[in-house]
Amino acid sequence: MILFFKTHHIILLLITIHAISHSKVQALKALFYPRDILPLLPRQVSWPILNTLNNAEDLLPAFVGTATTVENHLQWKGACFYNNSAWLEFHNKSKTEFGGGTLHIKVRNAHSWTCMDLYLFATPYRVTWDYYFLSREHTLEFKEWHSKSEYEYVKNRGISIFLLQAGMLGTLKSLWEVFPLFTNTNWGENSNVAFLQKHMGATFEERPKPWVTNISADDINSGDFLVLSKIRGLWGGFETLEKWVTGSYAGHAAVCLRDSEGKLWVGESGRDNEQNLSLSEILVDVEKRGSSFGELLAVPEQDNWVYVDGKSTSCIAFVFEMYKEAGLFGSLSSAIQVTEFTIKDAYTLKFFENNSSRLPKWCNDVDRVKLPFCQIRGRYRMELPGYNTMDPYPHMNERCPSLPPKYSRPTGC
Repeated sequence: MILFFKTHHIILLLITIHAISHSKVQALKALFYPRDILPLLPRQVSWPILNTLNNAEDLLPAFVGTATTVENHLQWKGACFYNNSAWLEFHNKSKTEFGGGTLHIKVRNAHSWTCMDLYLFATPYRVTWDYYFLSREHTLEFKEWHSKSEYEYVKNRGISIFLLQAGMLGTLKSLWEVFPLFTNTNWGENSNVAFLQKHMGATFEERPKPWVTNISADDINSGDFLVLSKIRGLWGGFETLEKWVTGSYAGHAAVCLRDSEGKLWVGESGRDNEQNLSLSEILVDVEKRGSSFGELLAVPEQDNWVYVDGKSTSCIAFVFEMYKEAGLFGSLSSAIQVTEFTIKDAYTLKFFENNSSRLPKWCNDVDRVKLPFCQIRGRYRMELPGYNTMDPYPHMNERCPSLPPKYSRPTGC
């Protein structure tokens, strides 16, 4: 209790000083902001405060621009320093074929004496980072360019600069929130649950035991859609981040199939493309074509594109390509690219049974809550917001954003 009261008074004192510095001496720089000195406070106090200030989104850097030659200074406002500029100077101190360069970063007008800015610097061939605490000119050395391609790229396009807006401590806090998601422990499971509750509004209502439904395989037909959700272990962590990014409440999909003899199979896909071009080669080639990586990502992927190791076969594309070939999209088939679908896009389509009385008798028979679909197993009740509500339309999902936490979807995107 003594520690609590002491810390409580420290925080109040800092807030008071901060308020005075703005109201009485607006022309002067604040000595410090309360959030800047959080590392000096006991962990029991600083981390709960950080939980309210920083989220996993803070891991995502903000692009501020590209630094090029001395004649073209890049200028921007940082999280700590409000007046910043950068320019690139080419040299050949390394006495190599393509030489190297010095990136000059001048930071000024810090909002307090205790803040700092954390940056990433990138070309298609490398990523490095640095942080700035003092208001002055700083330099970042590139002793030599990796190749002629990197030299030509930097000469024409410059070095990309990204700001981690949460600063050093906020970024570390965000990493700490993400790290346990990948552990195969109770801590990992609880962390995944907490992450999805916090960032997506998932409820995770526990089902009554037993958590496994006694299903009858005779009631399963070819084409029945399966969605799965893992919240523990390595793939549980990846699925959690995928759900957060796409707005899907499931992390994997598969389809039930019966062969000519009536034997039941489960078809799924999810293999990686291991032989494609490297990211640096893609970035350089895109720039040569007069486009950008952002524009490339926005191009709708076509179902008939063939890569060096075959067609795109994400789990949902695999299932819905079957549905497309089976005629579920009808006359719209030629205007639908299922490679653009997420799992959320799939389960919201109005393709599924909408009369709960026609579901198998074993469906949800041990649960007081009757879902519009059958849950086969799981401790928590499956959530599929928007399930079976959307009619397909031409060029569906080709221009849809997916920004958390609301995942707003423009009409007809």
